[in-house]
Amino acid sequence: MKEIRLETSIYDVIRRNIKRYRKEKGMTSAQLAEAVGLSHDFIRQIESEKTRYNFSVETFYKISLALGVGMDALAEASTVEQGTNNKE
Repeated sequence: MKEIRLETSIYDVIRRNIKRYRKEKGMTSAQLAEAVGLSHDFIRQIESEKTRYNFSVETFYKISLALGVGMDALAEASTVEQGTNNKE
């Protein structure tokens, strides 16, 4: 059986997508924090590339509900992140 290898940490992919979808919805990190019942600082830590704070599946699920986005979409790496930059 072939081993699955990720070029980018799944947490990094998720944190970038959380931030992207939050901004697309026009939400601040404070508004997202309130919607999921977490502190604003905690949401900022989740989204931070520097802090690299890990989070639970329950938190991941609550954020996906608040953003109206499936967990699969939040975990999906873009083609650039996967290293297959397809330009047409």
